Amino acid sequence: MMSKTTVRRMAALVMSLASLAAYAQPAELEGVKLAPTAQVGAATLQLNGAGVRTRAIFSVYVAALYVPQKATDAAALLAQKGPRRITLTMLRTVDADTFAEALNDGLRKNHSEAQLAGFKAQIETLNANLKAAGEAKKGDVIQLEFAPDAGTRVTVNGQAKGSAIPGEDFYTAVLRIWLGDKPVDGSLKKGLLGA
Repeated sequence: MMSKTTVRRMAALVMSLASLAAYAQPAELEGVKLAPTAQVGAATLQLNGAGVRTRAIFSVYVAALYVPQKATDAAALLAQKGPRRITLTMLRTVDADTFAEALNDGLRKNHSEAQLAGFKAQIETLNANLKAAGEAKKGDVIQLEFAPDAGTRVTVNGQAKGSAIPGEDFYTAVLRIWLGDKPVDGSLKKGLLGA
């Protein structure tokens, strides 16, 4: 017969293992499963948070932010260096021009004219990459990721589109679309912050 202390320890161990198993399971949002980690180059990134981008009454995509170090503060996330990724899983079909314009609008709202002028060539490349990707269809997984040795890349369903865009500062500018002072969706920003 086991002592009460042994039973308590075993119960505590089972509870600890159960909570670890729950933590390791991918999150799910709007039917989209979100892995707890993502690989960018040699770096393993952590899921910081996720949310749904809504426009009017429509759910447009599920966004998930992967970073080296989790944080609940937008400024801390924007200050991070190294590989990072935002994954957008489309919940409805959006044409390439509309999708690119929505991202450009987010850039305009979160940067001064001078900052935008400094990123002009990089924004043009981003737009060309998005147009090369074509229509964002329901179910497509679009990733905007940064790797220090490659720059910012756009992938659709695992396939790279267009050319890499140099400059870590540009990737941080892209993240401001969702994490800046004027995010495209306030509740989505909260989700990405893990709040």
